[in-house]
Parts: sequence; C-alpha cells; structure tokens
Amino acid sequence: MTNDQRLTTSDEKFYPFDTIEPKWQKFWRENRLFNVDTKNPKDKYYCLMMFPYPSAALHVGHGRNYIIGDVVVRYKKMRGYNVLTPMGFDAFGLPAENAAIKGGIHPKVSTLNNISTMKRQLNQWGVEYDWEREVISCLPEYYKWTQWIFLKLYEKNLAYKKKAFVNWCPSCKTVLANEQVINGACERCDSEVSQKDLEQWFFRITHYAERLLKDLGKLTEWPERVKTMQSNWIGRSTGVEIDFKIDGSPKILKCFTTRIDTIYGATFICLAPEHPMVSSLIAGAPNKIEAERAIQKMRGESKIERAQADITKEGVFTGSYVFNPVNGNKMPVWVANYILMEYGTGAIMAVPAHDTRDFEFAKQYKLPIEVVIDDPKNSFDPVTMKEAYTSEGVMVNSDKFNGIPSEQAIEKIADYFEENKFGKRAIQYKLRDWLISRQRYWGAPIPMIYCLKCGTVPVPEKDLPVLLPENVEFRPTGESPLKLSKDFVNTKCPKCGGPATRETDTMDTFVDSSWYYLRYITPHLKDKPFDTKTVNDWLPVDQYIGGIEHAILHLLYSRFITKFFSDIGIVGFDEPFKNLFTQGMIIKDGAKMSKSKGNVVSPDKLIESYGADTVRLYTLFIGPPEKDAEWSDRGAEGAYRFLGRVWRLIEKVCSSQFSTLNSQLTKEEEALKRKTHQTIKKVTEDLDEGFHFNTAISAIMELVNAAYDLVGSGTGGLLGSPVLRDAAERIVLLLSPFVPHIAEEMWRSLGHNESILKASWPVYDKSAILEQVVTIPIQVNGKLRSRIEVSSDIKEDDLKALVLSDAKVRPHLAGKTVKDVIIIPKRLANIVLR
Repeated sequence: MTNDQRLTTSDEKFYPFDTIEPKWQKFWRENRLFNVDTKNPKDKYYCLMMFPYPSAALHVGHGRNYIIGDVVVRYKKMRGYNVLTPMGFDAFGLPAENAAIKGGIHPKVSTLNNISTMKRQLNQWGVEYDWEREVISCLPEYYKWTQWIFLKLYEKNLAYKKKAFVNWCPSCKTVLANEQVINGACERCDSEVSQKDLEQWFFRITHYAERLLKDLGKLTEWPERVKTMQSNWIGRSTGVEIDFKIDGSPKILKCFTTRIDTIYGATFICLAPEHPMVSSLIAGAPNKIEAERAIQKMRGESKIERAQADITKEGVFTGSYVFNPVNGNKMPVWVANYILMEYGTGAIMAVPAHDTRDFEFAKQYKLPIEVVIDDPKNSFDPVTMKEAYTSEGVMVNSDKFNGIPSEQAIEKIADYFEENKFGKRAIQYKLRDWLISRQRYWGAPIPMIYCLKCGTVPVPEKDLPVLLPENVEFRPTGESPLKLSKDFVNTKCPKCGGPATRETDTMDTFVDSSWYYLRYITPHLKDKPFDTKTVNDWLPVDQYIGGIEHAILHLLYSRFITKFFSDIGIVGFDEPFKNLFTQGMIIKDGAKMSKSKGNVVSPDKLIESYGADTVRLYTLFIGPPEKDAEWSDRGAEGAYRFLGRVWRLIEKVCSSQFSTLNSQLTKEEEALKRKTHQTIKKVTEDLDEGFHFNTAISAIMELVNAAYDLVGSGTGGLLGSPVLRDAAERIVLLLSPFVPHIAEEMWRSLGHNESILKASWPVYDKSAILEQVVTIPIQVNGKLRSRIEVSSDIKEDDLKALVLSDAKVRPHLAGKTVKDVIIIPKRLANIVLR
C-alpha cells in the first residue's frame, strides 16, 4: 500500500463491516440470489469448487479455493449467465475418521459438527452457494447411489476381487491405492508404506487407460501441468511382449520390453518380489527357505527406494530357468529388489550390456554380459566394460540382424517375433487398477454378499442402501471394524435365502467424490442417482476449481467414472470438467499450514478484526492465484486500509451536488474518464483470460488513486463532476465480485435499489481509452533531459522535429552531431550522438 493510503489512528475503524456483512449475507440468502432452477438451462454456467473433507475447521489457506470460485460466480452472474454454484461435503474416508478418533467421538457426530463449523465459516467469508443442492457423502441418500455405481461396474465386469500385494499403511491400518502413496509414504500420515498380500476389491480402470490418455487432448482448457501428470501416471509404452518357456514346465513367463533390439543380449530374467509366479518358481529350489526370506525382505522395502537408480541391487536366484526364444540359451530367473510390479509385467529380460541397472546387478552376482549393440566408433569388450552402453548403435552378435542400425532393428525383430510366435507387439501402461477396498469403518459399505452355496452375490438394487451400522467400535485394528458387528455381517443370500455374510470392507472415499458433481443437478431424486436429461443440459462443468494435489487421484477417477456412465448411456458426454483451474497453496513461515507446524491462520479472528471483505481482498491480491503465496497479517491490514479509502471516496461522492455533464470535458475529466475505461478493460480481461485477480485489483487501486487525485481536499477539484460519479459507480461494480458486502452497501448509497448482482458488468468504451495527449520522455544518449506533451497521433517526423528543437535538449546537442533519433511511439524519444 502507498503512503497516502495509510490512515491515522483516529480513522481506525474505516467502515462498519460488522453490521454490513451479516446484513448482506442474510439478504442474499433470503432473496435466493444464488439458487438456480436447473429446468432452465438457458445461458447456463456451472461453476464448481471441489467439495471439502469435513475433518477440521477451515483456515485462510482453504479459503483461497472458495473465494476464487465466489468471485467467478458473481462475475458471471453480472455478465448475464444463469450460474449454478452448489456445495457439499466429502464426508466419508480417512480424514474425517482420523479427526473423530483424535477427538474421541463417533465419526458421524464429528463429521456433522465439522460440517456445521465449515458452513458457518463459508458464510462468514461471504461465499454463497445454492445450499438447497447440498450433498453429504456419508448420508444414506447419497451413498445408496455410490453403492449402485459399484453394482453397475460389477455387472460390466469392471469391479472384481483378487488377492494381490497392496500398499499397507501401518498407522492408518488400511490399504492404500497406488495414487495415495507419495514418495513411499502414506499421503495422509506420512508413515512408510509396506506391502501386504490381501484379497481386495478393484475397479478395472486399466480398461479405460487408452481413452483416458487420448482424451487429454480434448481438455484444451486444463493446465498443461495437470495433463502431463495424468499422462505420466497412465504411462503408455509400446514394445513387445515375449513368451519365455520355463525349463521343465508347460508354463510361460511373459516379459514386456521396449528394447526388443537387445534380445540377443538377454542373459537372465528378473522378477519383482510381488510377481505371482515367484512362489511356483522357487518351489523346487535347494535354497527355498533362504530365498523366501530374501524375497519377503524385498517386499517390505519402500517402493520409492526400490525405484531409485542408485539403490544397492539385491536379488536371489529362484532355481528356475527359461529359454531365450531367439538363440535357445538357458537363462536363470532371479528375483530382484529393483523390479516393480507397477511397470510392465513385473518381469524383465535383463540385458546387462545395455541397461545400467542390469549391468550393476550382473556385476554384483557375476552374471554373463553380452554386447549386442556396438558404438560404430568404439567396440566394446564385455569383460572390460565399466558401464552399460545405452545409446543407439549397430547390431552385433545378433545373428541375421548384425550390421543393422539398432533403431531399425526394433521393428525388424518385432516382425520376426510375431512371424515365429515368440511373442507379439503390445502396449503397456503404468496405470494399475483402482484398489477401492478399505479396512476402516467410516466409508460406504461394499454391497456384496458371500454365500457358501451361491458364492459371491451382489446386493439387489432394491435393497440399497446397505446401511453403515453406527454402534460399532470404529478404531482401526488392521481388520475391518464391521467384522465386529454380527447384526451387520450376518444376512441372507439374495439368491437362495440361506445364511450368508456381508463384505466388511468399505469403499475408498474417492469413489464418493468421483460422481458428486452429477448429483448436484437433481439432488433429491429417490429413484435414480440423477436425471439424465437435466445432467446433459448442464454438464460438462463449465469451470472446476481446486488444488493441484487432486491432479491424479480425484480428477483421474472422475474422468473414468464419467466415461463409464457414457458407455452405459446415462450421460451424453465423456469428460466431466471443461475448464479446470488449480490454485496454489497459501503458506505461512515457508510451509503448508498445519496444526502440527503451528502455522495455521484462522479466518475467524481476522474477520472479527477487519471483516470478510478484507480477508477476501488480501487472499486474492496476495499473488497469482495459480502459484503458492506466503501469508502476511500486515498484508491484510493493507487491504483493510484500501477498503477504508474506497469507502470514504464513495461517502464524498454521495454527499456532493453534481453538475450537468458538459459536452466539453476538462483535461482532468478526460484523464479520469480514460482511466476508468482502461480499468474496465483491464479488469474484464484479467477475469476472462486466466483469473489474474491480483493484477485486476491493482488496476482498481490505481483508478481509486486517480479519482482521489481529482477530488482534492473535498472543497475543490472535481468533486461535483458527473465524470467522477461515473468513475465511482464503475469502481464499485468492478470491486463487487472481490468484496461483495461493502460493494452492495456502497451501491445502495449511490442510489440503487436492487442488489449489485442484478446490475450489468460495465463495458468499456473503445474510443474513451485512447490517449488524446501523451507525455514523451526525451533522452540524449540514454539520459533523460526533458519531457514534452504531444498529440497521441502525431507523425514521427513531426515528433522528431519537436524533440530536436526542445529548449531543454538543445544545450546538450551544441557542437555535436546527431547520429539518429529513435522513436518508440507514445513512449520514448532517444537522441543518439556520435
């Protein structure tokens, strides 16, 4: 803030925000200004903020998401759009359950209490929603349809149960999806994640891998960073899947490789410790017990550490061999810590001469190295090689492919494999099926039943929802708490009527959030999750706003579920979100706000001291909204001073007598009019072209300063000018999306009877923004010597003549030769002397 924006202590309270803000919040609700009839999709605009976990009170960092969304909503309403802006709560899952455990109260009580607190805070911020559409994912009327989605996926063989090595968090005592493991640790508690072999439910998201990847091209209004993150997570690779025959067994071991040109140099096979064939391959090994111990140790290691290039390579020989299909060589099968099931088939053909990790492993265990790609400038000896050669080259020791450039050999050897049925071309994805089982209480029960006679049986749709029992010991033990509820577990088989048991795992909370944006459209339907026609009228979501941390988890899962819904014909689109904006975090003392760090800034005290509009303004002005920003309480004070300055300007304007607008404006009036329309243009472009709230607010501040320059002391200047009143009204309109409470009050003071939300957004006059007169600095050899005022459309030759004849410039030219006069139109003149 500039010095002239600072006030004396006598002006400590700039405006009565404590009465203004509750007044207008009540007005917006009572007049239902944010409620929408979805039966009328004309000029529709669906603006959605990611719904929050109700695990704790909100802090100012959370506020950025909701304040940004509210600005967009208010702006679009003033632009004439029929804006839908609902809100709800992602109320199931680990965040809410852990908060309840910490508080020592039941998750339902804790969650609903937190929802009440959050709704109060959102209301205090002046963030308005169509609350008649509220959805809360932990209530039966919502999770009934989450269970229905599970059944539909099961019908299409897209939900299945299998035993697999899964990520296990020892602290949360539950399994985690791959996407919930960050750098080898639980995303929620940072505990190191280990591997467990458990039977779990999965969604077959891999069946949609190619579409999820390809359709990123449709998302032209998504941040490139998010699309890159999803693309990398899906991880498409093209190559060859090789069938290796196992010595002494009819079974085949499949390996995927992108470097089939190195097949002649494969000297051993490496499996991930979690590979499903490990047990059978070590069954006859003389060192079986030792091998099992080594393999178990590898399984317990962090995947992120195992994936590091510099990890110490460890492995164990299985006692089994396979045959290389191109030369019949017998190759030992090893289990190695640097191989992960998440890549390819979890089995690799090891080519130590041409892969760094394989080279290190071969050296460690004295395994053979065979060069099959030579550097044309330098032949390699496998005995003396110090490192793997991983570049392109010429094929050697590769039978009929010798002498061919290695990049050409890839296609030729792939053809050879398919012709001889040694394998086939294949596409592999890093993406793995979505693990949705959780051994925790607070989640939607999985609607499946187990009958000794009929096997696994889905719960009939008419029996949904499968209610989550409340009288259960919910603290985690490593097994599902629902197993302890006999009334829940014991049931009857829907097929035969005999005794049966229910599935006791609950669903991952990301299943709940994968479809909530659809439920908002018709939230009170009892016979189906949503009305297809109305959903098709309003979706895809026009603007989705949330954190970058959801780039892979929530956003990928929502895209998958939407594509599934499109395939079964219940929606008419296959991407849920048209525009995506991911805001940066607000940090304090250089770190993300958290109670454990002691750096949480509560909005409650700030609002009590300065008002919600101050908190909103500073949150938006703190920096580019897509970037992280450091919170400063002093910055909030500066925002407060600015609003007091605007308040006093409007007070002065409202107390003045205005004259009739003259056809001939004074120079000062022309300047203010021009600045007003330039500001309208700037703010509109900043809101339309990338959410540049900070620069938009800065432009309004400049306009306020310009208005003050012309107001003077209040006894002279342009206080009675209609141009000033017009500028004041435009200032209030431009500010209204950012600081709506004070804007409504000032709008009413200016004589308007309706809410400012009913007013039209100002439109700039193209002719008014043109500079009639411009000031041109004159430099001589780069040093400022004078300034002149000229017409904005002056011809360059005429400007040069004025520059050279200027009285302050001529002394600097005496006795010297002018080499050039450089003109930057409307900005600068520079005389270059020899």
